[in-house]
Amino acid sequence: MTANGTYRIVVGVDGSDQSKAAMDWAIAESRLRRGEVQAVTAWSFPYVSDAMGTSWDYEIFEKDAQAILEAELERVKDQGVTVTGRIVEGNAASALIGASKEADLVAVGSRGHGGFTGMLLGSVSHQTIHHAHCPVLVFREPPAT
Repeated sequence: MTANGTYRIVVGVDGSDQSKAAMDWAIAESRLRRGEVQAVTAWSFPYVSDAMGTSWDYEIFEKDAQAILEAELERVKDQGVTVTGRIVEGNAASALIGASKEADLVAVGSRGHGGFTGMLLGSVSHQTIHHAHCPVLVFREPPAT
């Protein structure tokens, strides 16, 4: 529980279907527990550049993260649960692990928009499971029909 005695669920938000499923579950669970949800969206600069020397508009990365978070907060507003949002610059797993210090549970999708970086470093959900300071609930991709 948080310092004020409220049950807190941290949700990793990246715009994927799995992160939306995690958010929907977190809201329903928080409603039952009279708790709160903290949505966390992480962003970082790319680790690679192209051979043409293209100059990056670095502000776009943070703006994209902000747009993803705002869209998710808009999608889940007015559901009878306090939902706050937080943007973190850096690795998504590190952001969730840090947020887990003040949480009772972390909910995260098993497959988001990590792309090539996720293949190199390991998935966000995998790192979060092994290093979080509280239980972690992972929402898997639905089976193909």
